[in-house]
Amino acid sequence: MASNISLDAATLLALVLESVAYGFSTLMFIGTVWALTYKQHMQDVSRPIAVVAILLLILSTVHIVVNTIRVEDGLVKYRNTFPGGPVAFFADLTQQTVVIKNVVYVLQTLLADGVVIYRCYVVWRSVSVIILPSVLWCSVAVTGFYATYSFLQVTSNSRDIYVNEYGQPAQWVTAFFSLTIATNLLSSGLLAYRIWVIEHDVSTIRAKKDTMMPIVRVLMDSAILYSVALLTALICYVCSNDGEVTIADMIVPIISIAFYMVLIRIAINRRHHSHSSTIGMTNQHPMQYLQAQLMRNDGTADSVGAIGNKDGPSTFKAKSRKGSLEL
Repeated sequence: MASNISLDAATLLALVLESVAYGFSTLMFIGTVWALTYKQHMQDVSRPIAVVAILLLILSTVHIVVNTIRVEDGLVKYRNTFPGGPVAFFADLTQQTVVIKNVVYVLQTLLADGVVIYRCYVVWRSVSVIILPSVLWCSVAVTGFYATYSFLQVTSNSRDIYVNEYGQPAQWVTAFFSLTIATNLLSSGLLAYRIWVIEHDVSTIRAKKDTMMPIVRVLMDSAILYSVALLTALICYVCSNDGEVTIADMIVPIISIAFYMVLIRIAINRRHHSHSSTIGMTNQHPMQYLQAQLMRNDGTADSVGAIGNKDGPSTFKAKSRKGSLEL
């Protein structure tokens, strides 16, 4: 299918839209920091989550800086000296800036997907549940890094980027997008489903109508946002449309936005529960703010309540026929 936008225009548009998305992700990072630290003692802040949030911001920043340098090189610095002009420059997959951008993109993807898989393990408390997501995650890593390596082996100097990628590079890129979509949807679906099941089970014996459903909804919203962006990029890529360049660059800050959405929603839910004195949250176990521990019992509902004191964070445990939800 013929592209309806030139490669140099698509690259410039990608930088503009990525800058807008990066601005939103930066604001949401600030909101995440506030959510993690507001009225919290430093020892109560989940350090692993804070580290992941910071790493996502750093990777997004590196990506947009490298993209800015690449656009400046292609449209200004080498505009009149590179054979074939700006279009040929941006179609050259062996450029150092292309390699750095791709590596950052793959790392951002692996980091975000890895956190979602870890949450699945925390909620399900079963290694068998995360076997398939973990296999998919490893496949994403292999296809992502090998696709980047295959770009360096390209010898074609066509002005059409898809001609340069024809063959092995294109196959690895297609596999990378497809596996990333599958990993994200599967992990997020398992996570949201488990929270919904336990929430539904303890809702009938809870003292008040506090609910974890807002977290389930934001989990699905973030998964859909990320997956739609990936699917759009994949369709554009398969159709050899230069719009894929624009979408692919936007995905990096979108990954951060999706991650921060969940963190902020969880923090809001936690504070609501704390304020109502019905459900408390604990940060004694980093990254386990969605912890679900399965406990077999005699098949009867046991207890629901809030336990806490003025010297430390409170913990909510709800036992039911299907397990116990500890938050």
